[in-house]
Amino acid sequence: MPQIALTIAGSDPGGGAGVQADLKTLHQFGVYGTSVITLVTVQNTVRSSRVAILDPDLIGEQFDALLEDLPPDAIKTGALGNSAIIEAVAARKFTAPLVIDPVMLGKHGSRLMDPDAHSALRRLLLPRSTLVTPNLDEASELAGIPVRDVDGMREAARRIADLGAKSVLVKGGHLEGDALDILWHGGIFSEYKSARVDTRHTHGTGCVYSAAITACLASGSPVDDAVRKAKAFINAAISTAPGLGAGSGPLNFWADSAPRP
Repeated sequence: MPQIALTIAGSDPGGGAGVQADLKTLHQFGVYGTSVITLVTVQNTVRSSRVAILDPDLIGEQFDALLEDLPPDAIKTGALGNSAIIEAVAARKFTAPLVIDPVMLGKHGSRLMDPDAHSALRRLLLPRSTLVTPNLDEASELAGIPVRDVDGMREAARRIADLGAKSVLVKGGHLEGDALDILWHGGIFSEYKSARVDTRHTHGTGCVYSAAITACLASGSPVDDAVRKAKAFINAAISTAPGLGAGSGPLNFWADSAPRP
């Protein structure tokens, strides 16, 4: 019987990010994916024109239905929209590992989390998280410091861990040079590096990365091993992106580096 992983995130009609990307990634890792949809976007590879946030009660009911009948072995969150949704998620009782991808802005600049929700995320969900996976801008917001280099990434990771997160992965994809990510786990830092790929097709990278980690945690991998496997997958998925769309297209969800059960 396959393990189950749950994604709590927004919908991307183009399938490159959000719930759609998460479910494809979970499937590629041999994990059965379930989902709670938090918001609906209107977007493609070149534009984003609308974000509609769903009712928190509806989100809570979706979550309850899954906990009742398809309890997850790991959970990840993506775009959560507002503080009421964060409160609805935090109110549920679960013991599965929780990966928080603190999505604040979409690829085209659409706001996917209200500014007033940042404090609710820090207060209610970070202390319950197994791992938080911010990019540089998100790490800056959560840590309250500018994050522009490796030293800043390390300091941000420490500060986010001080908010209650068990482990923190700060993603340095927007820095110059190799794509370097830094993990704070078990009181030590680890670095995960890959050669930078020259491509515009990077839509959904953060979603896919965190979903791959979640799949590995659901299958029983420890955090550092889950990050290592997910890093290999995301690099392969970017390197072999199919080139769909006229803008920032999706990754290759068929990348063959995903471990299978």
